[in-house]
Amino acid sequence: MNILVAAPTEREYANAVHAAKRQSRHTYTVIKCGIGKAAAAANIARVLTADAGKFDLVAVMGYAAGSLGFRQGEIVMPEKAMYHDCDIPEGFIPEITDPRMLQGKDPITVFTGDSFVNATIAGDIKRRFDVDKAIFDMEITAIAIAAEECGNVPVMAVKMISDVPESGDNEFSYDKFADTHSDFGVFFERLEELQA
Repeated sequence: MNILVAAPTEREYANAVHAAKRQSRHTYTVIKCGIGKAAAAANIARVLTADAGKFDLVAVMGYAAGSLGFRQGEIVMPEKAMYHDCDIPEGFIPEITDPRMLQGKDPITVFTGDSFVNATIAGDIKRRFDVDKAIFDMEITAIAIAAEECGNVPVMAVKMISDVPESGDNEFSYDKFADTHSDFGVFFERLEELQA
């Protein structure tokens, strides 16, 4: 299987490149997709268009914030993704507001938006979408839409919980965690378990 691994930050990219060299089950191409919806979607679309038909799966790897109920270091592979920062009446533009199904098996939604999620935002998202638990990132939903537009390539998110804002974590907690959790071998192990 040919898998395109998308890592948003420079740190996540370096970690993924290093870990991919130790894998042999599948063929991995690792790219730095960039941070935020626009950069991530543009870079995924660029690669999938240039190499049309080459990739069987896009795997987004890296860190994510989690709601209460998650712990730092936990690996989550959500089953769906949706934007949390679209202020659009329900059903009006479903191409943007409808959830995208992912290849993960964890019954969790990853909510994507162009903001660092703090405790207030996390609580607001959970109330707005009526969920008890969720994870939060800045790229996955946009990547899923780009992959859909570029040949319906399936997308999987493999995320490690770096911070839990509702328990008091912040950007400094994230930075400290990411500095001490750089072995992405566990990401590939989980991906390969699911693809066995």
